[in-house]
Formats: sequence, structure tokens, C-alpha cells
Amino acid sequence: MKKYKIIFDGEEQDEIFDSEASAEDYAGYLVGCSHTGAETLNLSNPGDYPLEDFEEPEWEVIEVDE
Repeated sequence: MKKYKIIFDGEEQDEIFDSEASAEDYAGYLVGCSHTGAETLNLSNPGDYPLEDFEEPEWEVIEVDE
């Protein structure tokens, strides 16, 4: 049976998904968390954490044998 994992910013995540769509949804959640974290850092100290320096995280869904 096919299972899926996410590689997010070069690191393989531990979560295993039954469908590619579920993995993509979770990757979208992780991207949202990255944006929220960048905004929070910017609000706490904009001089050290400007939003224009934020780089969109790269991710991909891979198929794994389970």
C-alpha cells in the first residue's frame, strides 16, 4: 500500500500519510506555520527579522513503502 511523507526544507518529517492529498494539506499547514513564525519574529523585533528576508520554505511529497 502506498504511503506518503513530506520533505520540508530538506528534512524528512516523521508523519506518514495514507494519501498524497493529505500530505499536501499538511505541507500547506507547515508553510502557514512558517509564515506565522516569521510575522511573530518581525513584530517582536522588526530590525532583526524583516519580513522581506523571509524565504518561502520548499517542500515535496514523496512516496514511501510501508
